[in-house]
Amino acid sequence: MCGAGPLPARMASEARRQGWRVVAFAFAEAEGVSERVDRVIPSQVAELGPVLEALHAEGVSAALFAGKFWMQTLVTGDRDSADLVTASFERQAQSRAATDLSRIVVTTLAQLGISVLDQRDFLGDWLASAGCLTARGPSEEQWRDVRTGFLVARRVAESGIGQTVVVRHGVVMAVEAVEGTNEAIRRGTSLAGPEAVVVKTVADHHDYRFDLPVIGRETVEVAVAGRASVLAFEAGRVLLLEPGPTLERAESAGMAVVSVDGDGDR
Repeated sequence: MCGAGPLPARMASEARRQGWRVVAFAFAEAEGVSERVDRVIPSQVAELGPVLEALHAEGVSAALFAGKFWMQTLVTGDRDSADLVTASFERQAQSRAATDLSRIVVTTLAQLGISVLDQRDFLGDWLASAGCLTARGPSEEQWRDVRTGFLVARRVAESGIGQTVVVRHGVVMAVEAVEGTNEAIRRGTSLAGPEAVVVKTVADHHDYRFDLPVIGRETVEVAVAGRASVLAFEAGRVLLLEPGPTLERAESAGMAVVSVDGDGDR
């Protein structure tokens, strides 16, 4: 189940390496996928009926969600354009919240004999261990902001709101909601000015079948544009996407990138 970005291609390659036959249901443009799968099926969130029919026709036994799915599109989408299956998902979930919709997706796929796989099993070495990943590390004051950011971000994530916060001098400047990580960073750094600290984490019981939190080149570009000084994320639970070019961009801007444990400690 392909969203946008480079992850679907990487995960398809890993799935093939593990011996899976791979069919890509393309809900967004995912570069490089077509060369790594047996078949590509263009798909739309508003038309899930054909998706279920194709799953059955292809004899699919397991589903793997990969890439970026735009939550704002799910929330603001026109109900009149949805087919009967998509509309029934929303009625059963009684909301458009990701956790509620995910529950219905799992139930529906299970009825078809399809399990939903944990995305972490198809990532290779892109889950970073704890450590400072750039030449420059945070200052003592910035480490305090990192710890504050993790405390707040964890609470926000546990409440199902978002996963990212922007902090400066102990003050929370922005909290992510449906707009996503990058827009939260833009808003937070515009309010904070230079030297803001960006923190991303996940809830303790985060469901990696449906959402894989990532830090990537676009995230770094947005943080650099906002003159942030530190980008911190949770080790082993937030993915560092395309580590080489991502860290090179942070290095060139003099921004510290750190992967830390769940309390924000070094």
